[in-house]
Amino acid sequence: MVVLGFAVVGPVLGGVIAATIYDGDFMADFLASKDKPGMFYAIMILQAVGTFVGLIAFPYIQIKFLEQKSLRAFFPYQYKILFVLLLVALVGFNFIVVISPVVEWNANVDFPDFMGGFEQWARNKENELAKFTEVVTKFNSIPNLLLGLLVIAVLPAIGEELVFRGMIQNELWRGTKNVHVAIWIAAIFFSAIHIQFYGFVPRVLLGALFGYLYYWSGNLIVPMFAHFFNNGFSVVALYLNQNNLIDADVEKVESAPLPAVIFCAVLTSLLLFYLWRFFRHRDSNFNSDGNVLNRNLL
Repeated sequence: MVVLGFAVVGPVLGGVIAATIYDGDFMADFLASKDKPGMFYAIMILQAVGTFVGLIAFPYIQIKFLEQKSLRAFFPYQYKILFVLLLVALVGFNFIVVISPVVEWNANVDFPDFMGGFEQWARNKENELAKFTEVVTKFNSIPNLLLGLLVIAVLPAIGEELVFRGMIQNELWRGTKNVHVAIWIAAIFFSAIHIQFYGFVPRVLLGALFGYLYYWSGNLIVPMFAHFFNNGFSVVALYLNQNNLIDADVEKVESAPLPAVIFCAVLTSLLLFYLWRFFRHRDSNFNSDGNVLNRNLL
């Protein structure tokens, strides 16, 4: 259902709608990553429709009508949810610094000679993505910024977490009987679907972070917010940089200073440990051994 919606129906429907509001040959200019007037909005429509149909609407149909499950099981009552989300935002901010050395390493990784063909393919994909990103991340006004937050932060946070944590991670957990295996395999799938090898490892780590936040909390709103914060932080930082309000360039692939990485790693570990204990003791969802009870998701 996800593949049908995300790879077929969503892109086709989004492409048709985008072409109707674009003055020119949308598909030709889109494939060539041409930055023409109206392209920004056309691509935003394409992405929004594709994400909504493929990662929200079709999964909803799968869960609600084919599996006949209630979405409420993914969003149980969460004690002190605003406090939890504040801590999650702090984790997300520090985690960006913590994985910055991994981001720099992965962006500059070299392959052995026998993998030259794969390396060329990966670099070509990276260059194509860079051109595409340059077109869709020109936030030169508040309306563009808000549209960017909706399409790049809100919809992917809802859709990707519903699919990769709510559906895939839970199915893997049921199949393997090992939540850690489920979390990491789902994280690998999550990273692979972006088809961006030179950001593959950092995205796996992000996916695992979201997976553990979901496992501990039992509430999909927690990883959704973490995902939104990560994407939204980048969008807002890009807007501020493009409008000369800050000097920091978030598109620059460079590790943070080592003292900052160490400090943020310690702080992230403490925050995650606190969250783990908070969720472990918050209610009867956990037994004395720390195993999950009454999740209604498996």
